[in-house]
Amino acid sequence: MTGITVDELDVHYGDLQVLWDVSLEIREDDSVVAIVGPNGTGKSTLLKTMSGLITPTDGTVEIFGTDSRNLSPSEIVERGFVHVSEERNLFGDLSVYENLKMGAYTERETFEETLEEVYDMFPILEERNDQKAGTLSGGQQQMVAIGRGLMAKPKVLALDEPSGGLAPQLTNRVFEKVDEISDDVTIVLVEQHVDQALDLANRAYLLENGRIATEGTGQELLESDRVKESYLSG
Repeated sequence: MTGITVDELDVHYGDLQVLWDVSLEIREDDSVVAIVGPNGTGKSTLLKTMSGLITPTDGTVEIFGTDSRNLSPSEIVERGFVHVSEERNLFGDLSVYENLKMGAYTERETFEETLEEVYDMFPILEERNDQKAGTLSGGQQQMVAIGRGLMAKPKVLALDEPSGGLAPQLTNRVFEKVDEISDDVTIVLVEQHVDQALDLANRAYLLENGRIATEGTGQELLESDRVKESYLSG
């Protein structure tokens, strides 16, 4: 069963084309779908287009049966696709609690229940409940960002570089949490840590120069010569 379908997508920034004829699908029975590739190849642009923040030049994004061009970004969230950007976009002067509450604007009736689930997953956030988000460590801010995404009760949660800027120990912790979340929510994972991302993924896409270079299971990409030579040689 397909939740999100991207079909022959082209995206430009002005005269600069960033994505070329990109097609992929996110099925509701997927656990983790990884999108890997070098920096500057269009991975973040792809997620922003899927979440309605960028209008494609050509091609379509279908969100749970509806063309995304007929949906606003907030309506895409309401339908079940939530994007946690690389920038995190936290409100630094607001508390952890207030940031999480803002993530639940489409699911107010289940706020308390979902908040408890997020605090169970990230106990440090309950301890820091009243602390301003801007004063947290990088790892804790990432937990708030992911937790805020979960507050909207997504069917599909897209995480853009969740380990970005984190120390190795915290990176491993993030991947453990992604694995845990994927038991209940389909994860779209954009990551520079290619080996760890593919190890988690049941399906994966390699995006190079704005095009899908290859696709398969996470294990198939891990074992492919192209990925080994370009991304795993170190």
